[in-house]
Amino acid sequence: MSIASDLQQIRLAIPSHVTLVAISKTHPVEVVMEAYNAGQRIFGENKVQEMVSKFEAMPKNIEWHLVGHLQSNKVKYIAPFVSLIHSVDSLKLLNVINKEAEKIDRVIDCLFQIHIAEEETKFGLSAEELNELLSNPEFKQLKNIRIVGLMGMATFTDNAEHIRREFKSLKDLFKRIKESDFSQNDYFKDLSMGMSSDYQIAIEEGSTMVRVGSSIFGNRNYGAST
Repeated sequence: MSIASDLQQIRLAIPSHVTLVAISKTHPVEVVMEAYNAGQRIFGENKVQEMVSKFEAMPKNIEWHLVGHLQSNKVKYIAPFVSLIHSVDSLKLLNVINKEAEKIDRVIDCLFQIHIAEEETKFGLSAEELNELLSNPEFKQLKNIRIVGLMGMATFTDNAEHIRREFKSLKDLFKRIKESDFSQNDYFKDLSMGMSSDYQIAIEEGSTMVRVGSSIFGNRNYGAST
């Protein structure tokens, strides 16, 4: 099947209120352009260098989402154009994003990445760390970032009920944080959870944004140049 037909199938499978982020990491521009030509306008990358090169090469009406772990020293390269950073996991990183956004008079939308999986290799804040960050006076002074929601990745397992429990825990945290810290902020509305293998479960548990790569583009090309 073609990328266009795969995209169409996924769009038919997700509700209209759920945003589809096509994860284009490791795929060359010509392949990603197939998705663009099929109407996709939101793409996600996990490496700054690759995202910058695709931004430069592709049409400028694309929303670029940074979904991978972001190093503080690379924020400056994406600050001028990134639409959403999914992977904020520290006050230090938020401070850098805020500083770089302030330089260019932008407000950059961000998601807090929450650690919900059993794998220790995944990044993210615990619920306790999130509460500490939100109550820190330093956080409240940041004017050039906007927290629009939460992101999380479930454990890589075939156990659907295990995955469901992790997504449910993230949705519960989202609701608590919305009520306690963002009740006056309509923009705090995004819950980014679910990938190719589990996005249907994620949607059932309240996801508003799914990150789908291999189901659109096929297996990743890790030998691709960036």
